[in-house]
Amino acid sequence: MKALLSIKPEFVDKIISGEKKYEYRKRIFKQKIESVVIYCTMPVGKIIGEFTIDKIINDTPLNIWSESKNESGIGFDYFSDYFKDKDQGYAMRIDKLNLYEKAVSRDSLSNFTAPQSFKYVDDDFMEEKLSEK
Repeated sequence: MKALLSIKPEFVDKIISGEKKYEYRKRIFKQKIESVVIYCTMPVGKIIGEFTIDKIINDTPLNIWSESKNESGIGFDYFSDYFKDKDQGYAMRIDKLNLYEKAVSRDSLSNFTAPQSFKYVDDDFMEEKLSEK
């Protein structure tokens, strides 16, 4: 099982460059996943690759920031605004990044809806989508 995450283009660029090693979320997976598939949101609109997770921190936003700020790829103001009024949050530490040889455009995918946060996808979904490229 994999999870498909919608990530803004500026953050995808920072993940690719290695500047951003943590992906922050207000809610997280309940099922065990083997990797996270990256959907780079509009105006890019493509599935560009996937990453494995080294660890997931579940804590208060301030404790998460304290542990992850040096590899966050974002500023404290943005982080604080994202977790505003939240007692808990999650930070996924990105481990191995695998960029696909060719990104998969959302326009080439039938019945594709970008998730607001994430959605589960199985290996069959990914094999089908990658073969459609």
